[in-house]
Amino acid sequence: MIKIIAVSNEKGGVAKTTTTISLGGALVDLGYHVLLIDLDAQANLTLALGLEPGESEITSSNIMLDNASLLSARRKTDIKNLDLIPSNSRIETSEQFLPVRTNYATILQRAIANATDLPYDYLLFDCPPALGAITQNALTAADLLLIPTQAEYFSAYALRNMMTLVRRIREEDNPKLAYRVLVTMLDNRNRTHRNIHDQLRSTFGEGVFNTVIEIDTKLRESSIAGLPISRYKPGARGATQYHVLAQELVEYVKETENRQAA
Repeated sequence: MIKIIAVSNEKGGVAKTTTTISLGGALVDLGYHVLLIDLDAQANLTLALGLEPGESEITSSNIMLDNASLLSARRKTDIKNLDLIPSNSRIETSEQFLPVRTNYATILQRAIANATDLPYDYLLFDCPPALGAITQNALTAADLLLIPTQAEYFSAYALRNMMTLVRRIREEDNPKLAYRVLVTMLDNRNRTHRNIHDQLRSTFGEGVFNTVIEIDTKLRESSIAGLPISRYKPGARGATQYHVLAQELVEYVKETENRQAA
C-alpha cells in the first residue's frame, strides 16, 4: 500500500526541500521505491535533483491545471528507485485558477487514484511555503503531514496556522490525515533552541518525531551537488539522522497499518 506524505510548512527556510530529498534518499537506501513530487513554483526540489525547471515538457503544473496523468510527468533521476515529478513557475497560477473549480482540493488526490498500479512505496510532496490551493491539495491527498520546523520562535509560531489547516482538511476532505513535527537545523549548544524544542515536545507530545535534524553544512552542499545527503556524504551527521528518521517513519507506518487492520 502506497504511503503518501506531504512535507509542508507555511514558514520558509525550515529545510522543507532538504527534508523531502534527504528522506526520499534514505527510504530508497532502505529498499523502498519513492516518487518525489515538486509542488513549489521555486522548483528547488527539481533543481536539487539536477534538473532545470524549464526543460521538462510535463510537470506538476500540468497535473494540477490540465488533468495530465501522474506518470506522464514522471522523470527518472540518477538514483535507482528514486523518481521525480518536476515543477516550474507555472504551478503558481494554480492559486489563481484552482479555487474557482468544483472540488478543486481533490485534484491531486484524484490524479493519484487514477494512476493504477503505481510502482512506489512512498510518495513525497514538497509543498510551497504557503497554505493555499496547492498545499490544500497535498494535504487532502496525504496520509501524513510532515512539518519541518526550526526550534525558533517564528517557526514554532507558524505551526498555529498549520494546525488550523489540518483541522479544516480533516473536517472537509481528509479525515484520516495525521501529522508529525520534525525539528530541523537544531543547534544543541543554543539554549533557546533547546527550550523551544522542549516546548514543542510538551505541546505536541507524540506528534513530534523523536529524531531531530541538527545543523550540518553538508546538507546544503548535497542540494548543490544534486544528490540526497546519503549519496553525497554518507558518513555525514545529516545522512545518519535522516536515515534514523526514515526508520522511525517506516515503524510509524507499520504501527498505523497494524492499528487499522485490527
